[in-house]
Amino acid sequence: MESPLGKLYLGVSEVAVKYIAYDEASFLERGADFSVEENEMMRRLKIELQAFFDGEIQAFTVPLELRGTDFQMRVWRALQEIPYGEVVSYKEIAEAAGSPKAVRAVGQANRANPIPIIIPCHRVIQAGGKLGGYNGDDVDRKIWLLNREMPF
Repeated sequence: MESPLGKLYLGVSEVAVKYIAYDEASFLERGADFSVEENEMMRRLKIELQAFFDGEIQAFTVPLELRGTDFQMRVWRALQEIPYGEVVSYKEIAEAAGSPKAVRAVGQANRANPIPIIIPCHRVIQAGGKLGGYNGDDVDRKIWLLNREMPF
């Protein structure tokens, strides 16, 4: 799917979104536990992503299917609780995930986020207000998403 962030590679099952990638290589690395076919879930995902990029929605309703370690799952759930248009620190996410000293591990869980944009890892910043990396250190995407949500 073409987007303001460049090409997005989308993977779904019949009932849930499983993966979004910004580059084909990492998409192909994930294996084949998802479909790239144009089924109903893929259509719903594309409609919601486009509506988000167009500023028509602030939250997604498509179901997600996540696989990760227990810690990653806790972090990804905490990320989904960050309100639209707000940012939090890695430390705050570590605390919300029940591991207040695991700030670096939160960064790694963010990097491993299989469904960026929908699971808003772009809303996490460093304690001093610096942006930090974003899903492969693509800070330009993070800046675009944050500017989209919080126009200055």
